Order: sequence, then C-alpha cells, then structure tokens
Amino acid sequence: MAILFPLFGIFTSFILIYYLSSLNRSNIFLALFFLCCNLIVLVYYGLHFTKDLFWEGFCFVHWLPLSYLLGPLLFYYVKTTLSDSNKLEKWDWLHLIPAFLTIINCLPFTTLPFDQKAQIAHEIVNVTENYTLHFNFVSFEFILLSRSVHLLAYSLFSIGYFYNHNRKTLKIFGKLPSNHSIIKRWMYLLTGIQIVIAINSIGHMSTLYDLKFSIAGVPSYQIFTEKYYFSICGGGFFLQNIFLFLFPKILYGNVSYNIEIGKDNIIDEIKSSLPKKAKETASIQDVEETIYTYLQSTPYIQKEFSLSQMSFDLKIPERFLSNYFNKELEITFSEWRKNLRIDHVCKMIEAGESKNLTIEAISANAGFASRSKFIDAFKERKGVTPSAFIKSISIKDN
Repeated sequence: MAILFPLFGIFTSFILIYYLSSLNRSNIFLALFFLCCNLIVLVYYGLHFTKDLFWEGFCFVHWLPLSYLLGPLLFYYVKTTLSDSNKLEKWDWLHLIPAFLTIINCLPFTTLPFDQKAQIAHEIVNVTENYTLHFNFVSFEFILLSRSVHLLAYSLFSIGYFYNHNRKTLKIFGKLPSNHSIIKRWMYLLTGIQIVIAINSIGHMSTLYDLKFSIAGVPSYQIFTEKYYFSICGGGFFLQNIFLFLFPKILYGNVSYNIEIGKDNIIDEIKSSLPKKAKETASIQDVEETIYTYLQSTPYIQKEFSLSQMSFDLKIPERFLSNYFNKELEITFSEWRKNLRIDHVCKMIEAGESKNLTIEAISANAGFASRSKFIDAFKERKGVTPSAFIKSISIKDN
C-alpha cells in the first residue's frame, strides 16, 4: 500500500510537466523537485521495506545524488517564479556541484558487480546498520548527514530570497503583485515541509552516530526513532503532493508574479475606465486589438488552450474575458474557440496543406480532442463533413 504514495507523487510530477509547456515555465523546476522527492521515497521503500536483494542493491547508494538536487531545484523554482523566467544564469549551475561530487565520490561502490552491491546493501541495512563504505573523498556517514543539512540550508535560503525579493519589489513599486498572497502561502508551505523533513532527518542521523542530546528533557533517541523518521519524511513528501492540488493555480501554472506598470497594464486601464462610458468603449477596443495580436500565433490550435490560459497569457482577468465573449460577441468562449479552429482547418484545406493528412491528423493539428468532436463541430459550422468539404475544394481546383 505504501508504494502508492511515491507513485502518486511521480504522477503529480508529470501533471506539472504536462502543463508547463504552455503556461508557467517555472513549473519545470517544481516538477523536477517533486520527481526527485518521490523517487527518494520510492528508494526508501525499496531499501527498507521490500526485503528483496535486487531492490536493496538497486536502491542503495546509487540515488544519493538526488538528495543534493532537492535544495537547488527548490531554489530554482522560487527564483524563476519571482522573475517569471525559466532561464538560469551561468553561476546558477554551481548549485549542482555537490550532486556531481557525490556521483564521483560514490564510484568505488557503484562500479562494483551488482550481486556484490546487493549483498553489501542487505548486510548494512538489515544486519549491522554500520554505514561504513569505501568512498573517494568523504565517508558515507558524512553524506547521509550533510544531505539533510544541505536541504535545510537551501530551504532557509529560499525563504530568505523570497522575503528579500518582496522587500525590494515593495520599495521600488510601492505594492506587491496581485498573486502575492497565494504564492506566499504556497512558498512558505513548500519550504516549511522541507524544513521539517530536514530537521527530522538530521535528528535521526545523529542518533545513528551516537550524537546524544535532549530536547525539553527528552533524549533525542526517543524522539528521532526510525519509525518517526520514515513516517515524517515519507508523510511529508506525500502531503506536499496533496497540498499541491489545493493550489490549482500553482498546479496548472496559471499564475504570474509580475507587476505591470502604466499603460502596458491593460487590467488597470479597464478598471480605471469603467466609470466613464467613452473610456470603457476604448478599453474594449484595446482588448480586441490585444486579442487580435495574440491570435496571430494561433494559440487556439493547442489542445490545452483554455480561458484560463488566455487570461494568463494576456494578463486579463477571466471574468472580464468571459463577459467580453458573452456580452460583446454574444458567444461563449468554447464556441469562439471552436469557430477559430474550424476557420483554421478551412484555411489549411484551401491552401492544400491537408492533402496528405488524415481526418484524425487534421483534427489533432487544429486542437480538437477527438475525430468525432471535430467532425460534429465542422458539420455544424459548415453544413458538410470535412471529407465533403475537402472533396468540393478539390473539384474547384480542377
């Protein structure tokens, strides 16, 4: 049953990857962070609960570098979210040096024959619990302890980076982005979970190395037991997957952290113009011009194109766009999108671009979810099926 937790998390990671292609690109680092977290949980499960030589040998040591990716990926996500850009500077790659050094450090073990590695892993995990191995630079014990310190340091650093960025933004612009509240809650929740996991892991590792201390009079070995260690670490990583679904705008990337200033901020123009009818008309015209320019890149042929995505891309509230379609155009967004896609298909057919394509390919290229939905929509709009329309165009050309 426990195996379902990391598998669910890996599934969540791929949801993030799916939506990052057209929405918030910083999700790529959040997706990789979640993927590493859940792979680590999967490794814990294979190493400590399967009691299988193959999984013990497969999971032991090989995945240690992942632990040194958690901190950098968390920081990359915070940084790119605040800058609304997924591009890293050259010095940002220096954060990956600990993970790279860990790979090199573990080579004496990872290059051993697999059967030998499996026996060593089984002996250490299930018999001796003596985590002593021959490595290149530093000991196995140092890696097990320092990886948690590494995550704790990056979590605190990420919080500090977020806090300082907000101070600078407030000082420069006199206000924070409209999405500040939701992003703040999410950032503090995400980093808070990592801090709890890291502290718990440091406490547990200290008991393995006989570093005795007390908290409120309670010995550390009674607080940081192996049972609590796995429950808190595994449970923490699992809960962050659940919490992500409580922040749908974060999950689907439909949130920006930019502050728009002056006339470029069409939302402010719309709000300030509402009391006066003449200016309201001008604002509607501005929106129409913005949408016209936006449509030149044919975003509507993407299957995931939605009102939320359009709102995010144009920095215009969904409610305003919805009212614009319903009241100004007297059509729903779905009908408007469908018409654009049908017009796009007709242009393709008339230009001869569909001669070597099947109906399925044409419908997919136009963003329709299925062949049947495409045919129904086309027939409703044009009065004939796509095949009949293609045939009529062929006859005209001849």
